[in-house]
Amino acid sequence: MDHITAPIEVHGLTKRHGHVIAVDALSFDVQPGRVTGFLGPNGAGKSTTMRIVVGLDRPDNGGTRINGMPYNRLRWPLREVGALLETKAFHPGRSARGHLGALAAGGGIPRRRVEEVLDLVGLTNAAGRRAGTFSLGMAQRLGIAAAMLGDPGVLLLDEPANGLDPVGIRWLRDLLRSLAAEGRAVLVSSHLIGEMALTADQVVVIDNGRLRADTTLAALTAEHGSLENAFLTLTTNGEGGRDGDRDQATDVGRIPTRRNP
Repeated sequence: MDHITAPIEVHGLTKRHGHVIAVDALSFDVQPGRVTGFLGPNGAGKSTTMRIVVGLDRPDNGGTRINGMPYNRLRWPLREVGALLETKAFHPGRSARGHLGALAAGGGIPRRRVEEVLDLVGLTNAAGRRAGTFSLGMAQRLGIAAAMLGDPGVLLLDEPANGLDPVGIRWLRDLLRSLAAEGRAVLVSSHLIGEMALTADQVVVIDNGRLRADTTLAALTAEHGSLENAFLTLTTNGEGGRDGDRDQATDVGRIPTRRNP
């Protein structure tokens, strides 16, 4: 990993949880100006990979970089990368505005940005409410607002459509496409294969922690007829993929807002 080739680089990544291999020699890049769909069955290693990218887990082998650096070497990480890895990652007694204000203060982000992202995700009218009273869909919107707070060029979103109604899902699709059109690198994991078929430009498929495909959506659907067919062919959910399906360990957590001293 001697040269910057992409905003997100994953190289030879391996992570074990005890005797379980959660990620197995995984390599792929996420390019700017594209929505990259990150697909795989439950326990395939998607969340673990994302956690390692943003410094929440340490790999056993290999590594990841954001804009050419490990996450823990970014001086103001929220300005470079935004992530949604956990639903309701906020204090339930704090208002949406208060939650974002605290993140902005810790990340060296101007306070005015709080109002901008509240408007972006459609939460301006609910900004004074305690976040603990939010529905799952509203909580997801608040998480997306937090990811966008530093106006980053790199985004990692783990199942961002969870809890969104059809209107919200279409809003999310349009948002992701517009962010990529601005030149940002967008990595999105999702179990909504049909939605990813409408959203993604690039597709990375993993199963049992290993890479099964890394190609354009157009190429994958041309080969398999549809993204759903490709997913079922390449993964153990559809009796494809690697022999010897095994349980995988995944977990989620919060993202630090600045570099450790």
